[in-house]
Amino acid sequence: MATVSTNEMKAGTKLLIDGDPYSVIDNEYRKPGKGQATNTLKIRNLKTGRVLERTLKSGDTLEVADVEDKDMQYLYNDGEFWTFMDPKSYEQVQAGKEAMADAAQWLKGEETVRVTFWNEVPLVVYAPNTVELTIVETDPGLKGDTATGGSKPAKLETGAVVKVPLFIQQGEKIKVDTRTGEYLARAGK
Repeated sequence: MATVSTNEMKAGTKLLIDGDPYSVIDNEYRKPGKGQATNTLKIRNLKTGRVLERTLKSGDTLEVADVEDKDMQYLYNDGEFWTFMDPKSYEQVQAGKEAMADAAQWLKGEETVRVTFWNEVPLVVYAPNTVELTIVETDPGLKGDTATGGSKPAKLETGAVVKVPLFIQQGEKIKVDTRTGEYLARAGK
């Protein structure tokens, strides 16, 4: 199996630790005035989503996890599983609630998403960085409200709730950053 040194690990590196796949979030190098240099790794378990910190001697090696990222098209949700299709082979796979943790609230259908597989099982589904969704419920704006005047909650067609400027109305389509959950602009702008 391939290994990687703590000095070469960067955010996104996939590791196999105690039989589970992990993704490196942060790698901090420390060289005290006296003694051995260390690397403090902040890592996320791709199966459970838990974040851990591990301190290793600088130069130690860990096994690289044999994970694969694929772009797939979201098809539908049957209440328990989300179904995705590989656009090249038309093969369909299903992901459970654990894999959909962050992405579920942003998908309505036919979006292209990135799916991380380990041993042919989908571990994590990443929503597109931005999505355009319609507001189904929000308080009405008042005359004279401006873009810098504040914000209000708005429920989107997928069930997600985001803060929008006061002038945004129900029924409007907006662009949202799925990584932060922030309103970006009216759709089409």
